[in-house]
Amino acid sequence: MCADAPKAAPYGSWKSPITSDLIAAESIGLAEVCLDGEDFYWLESRPSEGGRNVVARGRPGGVNQDVTPAPFNVRTRVHEYGGGAWTVSNGTLYFSHDSDRRLYRLDSDTQHPVALTPEGAWRYADGVIDHRRAQWIGVREDHTDPNVEPVNSIVAVSTNNPGLGAGRVLAAGHNFFSSPRLSPDASMLAWLAWDHPNMPWMGTTLYLASLDESGVPGEPTVVAGGNSESIFQPEWSLDGSSLFFASDRTGWWNLYRYDLTTFELKSLAPMSAEFGQPQWLFGMSTYSILDAEHLVCSYTSKGQGALALLNSTSGKLSTIDTPFNNFFSVRAKNRKVMFRGGAAAIPWSIVLLDLDSGKSEILKKSTLVVVDAGLNKYFTPAQTIEYPTENGKTAFGLYYPPFNPDYAPPEGDKPPLLVRCHGGPTGAAFSTLDLRVQYWTSRGIAFLDVNYGGSTGFGREFRERLHLNWGVVDLDDCVNGAKFLVQQDLADESRCVITGGSAGGYTALAALAFRSYFSGGASHYGVSDIAALARDTHKFESRYMDWLIGRYPEQKARYQERSPIYHVGQLSKPVIFLQGEEDAIVPPSQSELMVEALRRRGIPVGYLLFSGEQHGFRKAEHIKRALDAELYFYAVNVFRTGLSF
Repeated sequence: MCADAPKAAPYGSWKSPITSDLIAAESIGLAEVCLDGEDFYWLESRPSEGGRNVVARGRPGGVNQDVTPAPFNVRTRVHEYGGGAWTVSNGTLYFSHDSDRRLYRLDSDTQHPVALTPEGAWRYADGVIDHRRAQWIGVREDHTDPNVEPVNSIVAVSTNNPGLGAGRVLAAGHNFFSSPRLSPDASMLAWLAWDHPNMPWMGTTLYLASLDESGVPGEPTVVAGGNSESIFQPEWSLDGSSLFFASDRTGWWNLYRYDLTTFELKSLAPMSAEFGQPQWLFGMSTYSILDAEHLVCSYTSKGQGALALLNSTSGKLSTIDTPFNNFFSVRAKNRKVMFRGGAAAIPWSIVLLDLDSGKSEILKKSTLVVVDAGLNKYFTPAQTIEYPTENGKTAFGLYYPPFNPDYAPPEGDKPPLLVRCHGGPTGAAFSTLDLRVQYWTSRGIAFLDVNYGGSTGFGREFRERLHLNWGVVDLDDCVNGAKFLVQQDLADESRCVITGGSAGGYTALAALAFRSYFSGGASHYGVSDIAALARDTHKFESRYMDWLIGRYPEQKARYQERSPIYHVGQLSKPVIFLQGEEDAIVPPSQSELMVEALRRRGIPVGYLLFSGEQHGFRKAEHIKRALDAELYFYAVNVFRTGLSF
């Protein structure tokens, strides 16, 4: 379309080429990366294949190809959120298959994976390969006894004798484990552990133990950490003389080096920035050892990311110029750096950077429609905003103004506003190009992605604003973000809606129940009864509520006070609920209780239950339906602008 003279039409009624079909069918998820020899590997999640996760490989000057054959789905359910389901070493892939949870080996000269572990109620993640003893070392979660909490430990699994069992325990005695790291000569093992009620971004302990010839660890020693210090991503120096890790002991996740000879702990490039991330997933990486003196690292300052070269001796930090400003899964080898990155004009991509030439090559994009369909002219970039909120503090957000070159609003018209609250709640909003955001802005709807108190990327003090205040601080920051835009005539106060998934879904529901500002909203697999979540959820988050709300049932009154289900009488605005049928983190009953209560009161309500989906939607048809249903619901019940598909 894009006529010479834009058509006059109200905000919220514009027709856009960024359709749900396009988003669902042409987009893929991109996750962890790995460098092995001259090969590059990454993980793809494909909605068009029912959400199947596939390990892909690229080679210099070569063509990308799939490594794992159908129907194998590379995914683990350890901690339910997973991550770290695969690793590659010397051309051999080791991975967890989602349907049976077993650990497999796939040699480079075959397309037939071999199961290394027996059938049973075990789950595996976060593995490294011990070639000296021919074993996989990683985290195992044991669900064999349904009457007790699953047991987590670090185990060794034989890589060439599949009949040896479910794994030999190397470290146990804590509620949770992660990040086993084997020294270069395989003589020592480092790992992280923590216990209830801590989450890994609250307090973890870094352990170190020597291994004998058979791989049995000696008595472990504590290197750093504790109940009030979060340690993230331990890594060995190339010669095995030092351990690197990120610690937030100063209030910021900064990098440290522990010398195993002198036992000296040295802070590297101390600054008010985050070199770590909340460990919701296994296999996370913000830095990588490049050579004997240098690390390649990413960090976040005020929500914006950077990539840098760090001299581990002098502490000098030199920014690496790239077109990207968000970085995940950073790996380096032979002067090459690989990462998952994105920017305002670049969707999430797998990137290979040559440090010598300074040139970066995109190996895979999460979507090709930007180029193929010429959609970039419809995009609007994020604008970082900082605004006042309660108690004299400030909060942050990413504001996307509505834009479509084919349309112009009537004079004096103000756009509807969609406020999105991220999950976690210890998550963050990122400015990387997201077609789901542009879906709204290209239809004339302003979009605000809120980094409320509790978000990551702003230091420990900012994260800890949610301590005992979930359902208070996040609500206030979302409401005040919307008010901030309305006061600047950037949004129509009568047409502000709020949406979120998981913990963000709770914030959306709570804002509608306990604040009178928004005119409607959507809950994507969100919590309505936080007491039910405290009573019945998976192990990883089973005590998270202690920190966010207080111990249950001792603080039962506070749980009821902040649970929307107990205050449905205060909710008089339209709400749509989108829920996965197999969600073990937020069961469907959470949504259904609210839906029935609202129906009884005659409040406009929508409910979509997606078969075969868990916590988050992975199938193309469900992603499409959820997006269009939310737009339709707002158009009919709040925006009053007609449909704009």
